[in-house]
Amino acid sequence: MVDAHVGAPPLPATSHKEVLRLAEYLKDDGSISTYGQNRLIDFVSSSIDIAENQGSEQILAFATSAIRSAPNGDETIERIREETGVELNVMSGEDEARVTFLAVRRWFGWSAGSILLMDIGGGSLELASGRDEYPDAALSLSLGAGRMHRDFLHSDDVPDPEDIDGLRRYARQQIGRVAGDINRVGRPDRMVGSSKTFRSLARIGGAASSSAGIFVPRELKRKDMPAIIHELASRTPSQRAALPGVSEARSGQVLAGAIVAEAAMTIFDVSALHISPWALREGIIMRQLDLLDSSEILSPTRRRIGPPPAPALTHRTNGEIEVAASALPAAEAVGQE
Repeated sequence: MVDAHVGAPPLPATSHKEVLRLAEYLKDDGSISTYGQNRLIDFVSSSIDIAENQGSEQILAFATSAIRSAPNGDETIERIREETGVELNVMSGEDEARVTFLAVRRWFGWSAGSILLMDIGGGSLELASGRDEYPDAALSLSLGAGRMHRDFLHSDDVPDPEDIDGLRRYARQQIGRVAGDINRVGRPDRMVGSSKTFRSLARIGGAASSSAGIFVPRELKRKDMPAIIHELASRTPSQRAALPGVSEARSGQVLAGAIVAEAAMTIFDVSALHISPWALREGIIMRQLDLLDSSEILSPTRRRIGPPPAPALTHRTNGEIEVAASALPAAEAVGQE
């Protein structure tokens, strides 16, 4: 829950999360399984109940990679609408990269100069670069940690070194094909990593824990990546959960995320990434408050009271779907139109 208004930081007062890992519940053709759809619907419904119980008056819901690329994505969206009443907005990969870049720019400020952003979600890797609030180049690749775990490292045992090498070659090949589009923007002054994957890797590498707060600077160094990958690869997914910064829910996909991260850092010659605590969630809140983009569809809560305000609460589920709600007074909302 965020009592948001223009100029305020998008810091939640309360939060509710569930790690869905939709990229791991895809069929061979990329479509979302019935089980995955049911988990989505249950999550959306429970999130609405929580938001309403907290006094929210409006919902902003959006989806990213797994639904965006699924052959049955439209069918899944329609099921969600029919069973929960929520209109789910599907972000393009480029827009996901642009909005995440906005959050990173707002976090580091203009003094950061030109920024190169890397963000690894469950289904995709976002890359963006530029000097302004929105990037000059932004793109998305299907190299998310969950997706790569499913495609290359899905065993519950210690992974095969050949599978690790296969993922490394694939990631470098895919990133190398688009590197020129990013490099044409020019050499960045600051390289930034956002998302839970980069935060986890930085923590394994010795960065401060989350309990230290979001204002503590954190970095992920490329020279540490071989040791981090070796530490992860020498353990089973369940054993990785004992490492600092690795949750049980993400212990399977964190190795795949590390391999993709190393590939991106190598190709773009990044010696160290500054870790941003703000990412897509915060970017969507700020973009909505700035009224820069009105493409998202606002879904009223089932128990609306009074005129609809601007959205403000955001809720993350491993990069696949987010739900936002607001308790902003109606008078403030009208003032922003």
